[in-house]
Amino acid sequence: MANPKPYPEFVKEPRTTASAWRYFCRAMRLRCPACGVTPIFVPWKKMRSVRDWFTPLDGCPRCGYPYEREPGYYLMSIWAINYGFGSIIGLAIYGFLEWKFHLPVWQLLAAVLVPVFLFSLLFARHSKALFLALDLFFDPHEKEGGNDGGNVPVTPPVPSGDSPSQKPVAPCDPADVVR
Repeated sequence: MANPKPYPEFVKEPRTTASAWRYFCRAMRLRCPACGVTPIFVPWKKMRSVRDWFTPLDGCPRCGYPYEREPGYYLMSIWAINYGFGSIIGLAIYGFLEWKFHLPVWQLLAAVLVPVFLFSLLFARHSKALFLALDLFFDPHEKEGGNDGGNVPVTPPVPSGDSPSQKPVAPCDPADVVR
């Protein structure tokens, strides 16, 4: 089992407002949040199916940053970011149309739902990229060597000290466990 590529040192820097803006700008350009060079998605000119529009690449070939921690990783980006922004836009359109034009219900529904639907399709990539940037900022990680999609912290804590609570504990032997 090969070791994963190490992260660039700039990913391990402390969280600052400047790094948050850097990650946000990279996400809006649909670039790797760690290095900012390689794209997160297949370019639209090279897409072969609709699935390529919604599915990010496996990881960054330049810096080794994995784009997916585990199965279902992007559910939060779909439900919180994409659906949240779509709902805000829908409410704003509805409020404006109801305030200015007093349209019948069927026209109001069409005038609100069509733009929200199109926005959700077009914003899907950006919501996943923003989620990657938020995740990198708040919880940086590295992919484990296995193929199960697991992850480990960037810098695992090293136990040290003299108190029993700070010393590492030897693993239990399964034969000694009482059942």
